Amino acid sequence: MSPRTGRPTDNPKNHKVTVRLDDEAANILERYCKQENIEKGEAARRGIKKLKSDIKK
Repeated sequence: MSPRTGRPTDNPKNHKVTVRLDDEAANILERYCKQENIEKGEAARRGIKKLKSDIKK
């Protein structure tokens, strides 16, 4: 049996990021996650993708 567990995926999450938040940011994140019924990691990925349009070419 393979040492890997879990479902196979077409989009593996290979990069880990740790971040410290102030009370306001943590509250916003918590409220958004409850509203959308998602995990904090998914909320962070959504936020990061919204930054894409701000990148200068």
